[in-house]
Amino acid sequence: MAQRTALVTGSSGFIGYHLCGRLLADGWRVIGLDAMTDYYDVTLKERRQSMLLQSAGFSTVNDRVETPGTLNDLFAEHRPDAVVHLAAQAGVRYSIDNPESYVEANLIGTFRLLEAARAFPPAHMLLASTSSVYGANTQMPFAETMPADTPMSFYAATKKANEAMAHSYAHLYALPTTMFRFFTVYGPWGRPDMALFKFTKAILEGRPIDVYNHGNMSRDFTYVGDIVEGIARLIDTPPLRPAAPEEIAPGDSLSPVAPFRVVNIGNAAPVQLMDYIAATEAALGLVAEKNFVDMQAGDVPATWADTRLLESLTGYQPQTSVPDGVARFVAWYRSYYDV
Repeated sequence: MAQRTALVTGSSGFIGYHLCGRLLADGWRVIGLDAMTDYYDVTLKERRQSMLLQSAGFSTVNDRVETPGTLNDLFAEHRPDAVVHLAAQAGVRYSIDNPESYVEANLIGTFRLLEAARAFPPAHMLLASTSSVYGANTQMPFAETMPADTPMSFYAATKKANEAMAHSYAHLYALPTTMFRFFTVYGPWGRPDMALFKFTKAILEGRPIDVYNHGNMSRDFTYVGDIVEGIARLIDTPPLRPAAPEEIAPGDSLSPVAPFRVVNIGNAAPVQLMDYIAATEAALGLVAEKNFVDMQAGDVPATWADTRLLESLTGYQPQTSVPDGVARFVAWYRSYYDV
């Protein structure tokens, strides 16, 4: 079987780094694209990228997805079999401070990707969305077939727009497209703006941690290895346009008019924020000083993934427990920062 080529945008990011490593181990040739922006410590991205470049199967371009011509040139040169679009301006809270960066990376960048795919169609397009699109929904667990029309942050709104944009291209140009909605990803090499990283850093430095909504929050925390396993399995499960709407199985988010599907990737096990903090304390062997504060603007009190569709499509059910996943992160953090 000929070696397949994957194009991964956001390849030096948290999830992108882990996914590229997995695809390389599976024998893919991987083309990475990453802007190496300074939203968080660029040194972390440079270290991830340097490790990927140790593989002969990996090459990378450092540029923005929204730069005119960049993606089109990559598609034209490499004709990727699969495209995994992870590049985005992330973060709920930052989207309040700098919304324009979300327009550029998430809206314009995704448009550039879709145009390149229209010109040079891959066998499967996979694009990252987020559990944040469920917004003000209170019925749980969140299923892909639920309405997602009440985003609580501009970040979530741009991701919901990405889903609509991708659906239109899937319909117009017969591009097999899967959108995955990630649920609170954590693990080694994680982003410094995320809760586990901030908790670990503050506790080790003897500083208090901010506990939002006075601890009355829960999240479907999902270990990065489980996210990557879900993506890797979905690559070989491209959606096909149904001949008739009645062919769509109950609970499937498959579009009736396009080869397009939305899939949750979560742990299907919400954890209380205070239990997540307790797992961090246990892994560190230290007790955190807690500063209880109000909910931040744009945030939601709870998330919980219905993952039955992922399991029916791939046979996979994420299973890493929070204590195990947090312990792996803490071990990585202590090693990386020598603390």
